[in-house]
Amino acid sequence: MLGIISAGVAPALALMSFFYLKDKITEPIPLILRTFIFGGLLVFPIMFLQYAFESDQIGNLFVQSFFVVAFLEEFFKWFVFMYIIYQHTQFSAHYDGIVYAVSISLGFATVENILYLLVNGIEYAFTRALFPVSSHALFGVIMGYYFGKAKMYPVNRAVNIILALVIPIALHGIYNFILGYVTKNWALYVIPFMILLWFFGLHRVKIARASS
Repeated sequence: MLGIISAGVAPALALMSFFYLKDKITEPIPLILRTFIFGGLLVFPIMFLQYAFESDQIGNLFVQSFFVVAFLEEFFKWFVFMYIIYQHTQFSAHYDGIVYAVSISLGFATVENILYLLVNGIEYAFTRALFPVSSHALFGVIMGYYFGKAKMYPVNRAVNIILALVIPIALHGIYNFILGYVTKNWALYVIPFMILLWFFGLHRVKIARASS
């Protein structure tokens, strides 16, 4: 049990440290922990909703990928950010949005990862770290980037708040659609997608750090 929990938590801690330490003025640890915990708690209502949709066999692979998985997960993360962070006084720079959105996303990914490893075994820990956990972190980067733009540049605030939801949903949906559509040699498709996602995410990190 301890090994599974450690394997489930380790990739999130590594990724959180990576993005946290890129901040020019680091954010308060208690607030990071708070957003991380809220992100983790999201797993349970989302699991219930996903189970309800899947048990009713609603929709095809496209609907399952983009609505049942991507929309539900990214919307709840987006909502937590809006409710806890957006008006918070500590959210005072463009890059701060990335730090807090990544924290929410990795909280979600950590609980999801631990539950998966408990059911399927610790042998999946490395693959889970490379793909689902890192993808959640990168969806958080992109969400936080647009939240940061919305906070720092009020002219296009509404558009950027919407983009903070729509773009992560689109990318998350594509990721899940690939996994659902490709049954053999899925890594040949997922790895190039993840490389592009890392490139896209790190480019947003660079821009946000420069403007902060």
